[in-house]
Amino acid sequence: MTQSPAVIQGDGFQAAAEALLVRLGPAAVRQLADRIERGHEPAVILHSLSPHETDPVRRMLNAKATEQTSDPIAATYLRGLAAGYARQEARCEVEVVWSGPTTHQVPVRATEQVLLSLIGSAVKELLLMTYSAKPHPPVLDALNGAGGRGVAMTIVVETLQGAGSAISGPEPAAAFSGITGLELWHWPVEKRTQPGAKQHAKLAIADTNLLFVTSANLTASGISKSIEAGLLVRGGSAPRRAAEHIRALRSNGTLAKLF
Repeated sequence: MTQSPAVIQGDGFQAAAEALLVRLGPAAVRQLADRIERGHEPAVILHSLSPHETDPVRRMLNAKATEQTSDPIAATYLRGLAAGYARQEARCEVEVVWSGPTTHQVPVRATEQVLLSLIGSAVKELLLMTYSAKPHPPVLDALNGAGGRGVAMTIVVETLQGAGSAISGPEPAAAFSGITGLELWHWPVEKRTQPGAKQHAKLAIADTNLLFVTSANLTASGISKSIEAGLLVRGGSAPRRAAEHIRALRSNGTLAKLF
């Protein structure tokens, strides 16, 4: 029996809509649903978008056309998806994470455990920032695994030039050589308006759902030996907003690709 074209078929449109939601957030998806319901042509919709919105919206519209999903059905699905995401996003859990010595009185999750779990959970996008970095096999294995799953990976690192005499040895970026699919970015010295400014952030974001902010660098010492503290944020708007900030720093030229 032939399925009615008014029914969402397969997972192409659904997958594209979910990817769109992760990328743009519920408010933008609701606006898009309104335009689709009003019968706006795809070309008109795409023309009104900013550059970072165009590709995911085009993929969703192409999948919609391929599966012959009607405008009312597509708009309803997008609104329901956005509403569910907004409810989930409103729930926020924060967990304290430590490196170094542990105590029996106050059990806590370890930095290495949380970082590896976060990298392992990423499905679409992984964003990391670190000041210093040295090869640490568990982290490298986790990143290689994410690359094998097709996760888009970005790491922002400090450079020896940017750190001055504060970092010695190989470039921090060298800690990640050979990882397929990984983009390395930095804050060029010539873009720093204040003398002595450093790229000192240390964080990790998975799929705009998990945000780990920590004092630990991506080194064995920072991750497992020294006393370091951080917060793991699950849900809420903070993971998405942090990811959006990094993307904006890339798009406006504040951050630049290393290679």
